[in-house]
Amino acid sequence: MFTLFFSPGSCSRASHIALEESGLPYKAHRVNFAEGEQRSEAFLKINPKGRVPALATASGVLTETPAILAFIAQMAPEKKLAPLDDPFEFALMQSFNGFISSTVHVAHAHGRRGSRWASKDSSLEDMKAKVPQTMGECFELIEHGMLHGPWVLGTAYSVADPYLFVMSGWLESDGVDIARFPKVHDHFRRMNDRPAVQRALAGERG
Repeated sequence: MFTLFFSPGSCSRASHIALEESGLPYKAHRVNFAEGEQRSEAFLKINPKGRVPALATASGVLTETPAILAFIAQMAPEKKLAPLDDPFEFALMQSFNGFISSTVHVAHAHGRRGSRWASKDSSLEDMKAKVPQTMGECFELIEHGMLHGPWVLGTAYSVADPYLFVMSGWLESDGVDIARFPKVHDHFRRMNDRPAVQRALAGERG
């Protein structure tokens, strides 16, 4: 039995969806960010970074979405959530997930977590103002070269798809119209229709 530590609407949603797709036994523990639970002594023992997702396993705790997604896929090989038998395709999936983690998520965070990088109000406002541009540029790359369609890797669904789905869901709040990106928009709609996605979203609502 795994335990996923999550916060509704955060990047942990990708791991939540992947667990639903996998059929692996797990329970979900909501971390109450509004009350600062992520900074509590109890949670910091689980993840000293004070962030979600964190996945408790029999071997220890995993953090960072790309690692958790790959682990879930490897733990349920029969579900074919990653090209586990093709090193190059697996690396392509990891390259995509790395881009989401290191570039897209960071661009989004500049609008909400700017205090990680700057202190002056003028700097924070400048970062916020830049978000529509940087997120738009990220999704131009995804639309015109990284999303092979209908899924990230082409015809085969993988754990990269819930990760993209989460980022696509943030576009509106970042001041970017998802309709600018027809392939991404179609991907987002099809993800919303997947039963595993609907179960994960229902689980977040509790």
